[in-house]
Amino acid sequence: MASDTNLKSASATFAEPDIRSGRLAATDYAAGFSAAVPSLDQQAALIESNRCYYCYDAPCIEACPTGIDIPGFIRKIATGNTAGAALRIYEQNIFGGSCARVCPTEILCERSCVRMAEEGKPIPIGLLQRYATDHGTPANQHPFARAASTGKRIAVVGGGPAGLACAHRLAMQGHDVTVFEAREKLGGLNSYGVAEYKVPHGYASHEIEFILGIGGITVRTGMSLGRDITLSGLRRDFEAVFLGLGLSGVKALDCAGEQLSGVMNAVDYIAELRQAKDLAKLPVGRRVVVIGGGNTAIDMAVQIKRLGAEEVTLVYRRGAESMSATEHEQAFAKENGVVIRHWAQPLRLEGEAGHVRRAVFQHTMLDQDGRLVGSGEQFALEADMVFKAIGQVFVADPLRDDGRDLLVLKQGRIAADAEGRTSLDKVWAGGDCVTGGQDLTVAAVQAGKLAADAIHRTLVQRAAA
Repeated sequence: MASDTNLKSASATFAEPDIRSGRLAATDYAAGFSAAVPSLDQQAALIESNRCYYCYDAPCIEACPTGIDIPGFIRKIATGNTAGAALRIYEQNIFGGSCARVCPTEILCERSCVRMAEEGKPIPIGLLQRYATDHGTPANQHPFARAASTGKRIAVVGGGPAGLACAHRLAMQGHDVTVFEAREKLGGLNSYGVAEYKVPHGYASHEIEFILGIGGITVRTGMSLGRDITLSGLRRDFEAVFLGLGLSGVKALDCAGEQLSGVMNAVDYIAELRQAKDLAKLPVGRRVVVIGGGNTAIDMAVQIKRLGAEEVTLVYRRGAESMSATEHEQAFAKENGVVIRHWAQPLRLEGEAGHVRRAVFQHTMLDQDGRLVGSGEQFALEADMVFKAIGQVFVADPLRDDGRDLLVLKQGRIAADAEGRTSLDKVWAGGDCVTGGQDLTVAAVQAGKLAADAIHRTLVQRAAA
């Protein structure tokens, strides 16, 4: 174990925090934040679509959380019917465009592809879906028409993928929907949390406009549950309520030095990056440490490297196989110059003059009972900036009215059945805020869609009673 004397002597060599903007040439920013994976051209799309067996009982459909008819849309690409391919996708997933960019297809549909078992090379389903939605989406008209108005009003709280998927489905069924969003813009993680090189901000805005094009959806931004609206009030004023609140809290490291300047939540920095009009103005440290093992940690590490950070180290407490970020994401980070160190957890953050200067870690291991424990051996990483990305949590306070708990929670999130019904009459919920969620965009879209169908059936049954 390293002695305190050695650690202190190492800190004496630290220079002033090296944080500044404009670390790159102007052209480097555009290159670093353009699409990380190039799209297919027409010839490549035709070649890949013709590799598909168009399986009758396609395992890829079973692996898709939204149940897209994957062989069906690929066949339409092969026959030159790109608009038909896009429509087939949107029938099950109105966020088909962004999901084609962020969905971990390598562990979902593509892993289940028959070609994968035969050749080790699946059909590039994600890229084909992206091709179809990019080239087959109507420019000036919505692919779906609203049903006759039912006169029913539904409130959707949260304008992310779950909320907007629910709102779109309900509007298509003829209901009038009001979406309440706490932030200035809709889109949830697609607008604020996903890496810019995955879903460019312009694309996220375009997709939202496309979804709202169905009509019948009123948007009220800057409206926060618990502050501007209450659950009791919504239940009084609307026939049904859908909660797509996401995860607004960030887990703390619970170690000394966490409040030092230069220690930030990764989700906050990524949100700032997503809204920045000029990336060159963002503050960037020369030496950066990211703590975490999920997609947010990977996105943070890669993006800060692409903003000009010289040394970026991602530290995770367990092994690579335990990271929630896929092998593909981990490899992508390494390709971008990120160093990943496993089996280490933060002990403390040390600073000078109120600013973080170094992160001290302890190596970890599994004991004989399989529990994670510290080995006692320490190491330190110099750091001008430290980003926390160890997970987000659901904040239940907005659900309370007059101090009362109105909804049953389970494992810190809203308890709901398979169709999103909660313990409270007239209230459904879906997406990351619900217990057992996969914390994937595609899963949130499916949850919103299923809840919308359940709400519609309930309202129809009540009207007929």
